[in-house]
Amino acid sequence: MSNSEHDSKIEQVAKLIVQDNFPLDEQDPQKLQKYHDFVKTKFHMEGDSAIELVNEAFLYLKLINAKDVDPLQDGDKFGAGFS
Repeated sequence: MSNSEHDSKIEQVAKLIVQDNFPLDEQDPQKLQKYHDFVKTKFHMEGDSAIELVNEAFLYLKLINAKDVDPLQDGDKFGAGFS
């Protein structure tokens, strides 16, 4: 998968999270299951790959909402796939 494909998938998951008005600091696996299922169904990803993509979507949204951080310039400092 290319970086642009990966980034597009992150953005699609992030869009769903925003539409749901889901708290970005939520850690309950049962509540996060909706997003894992979305990734599994939409992108045919399983296991750790699906979990990582959801985690990256949350990180992406946190970086966008951070006032002093430019996610495009500083994303690599957080291990994000969208530097």
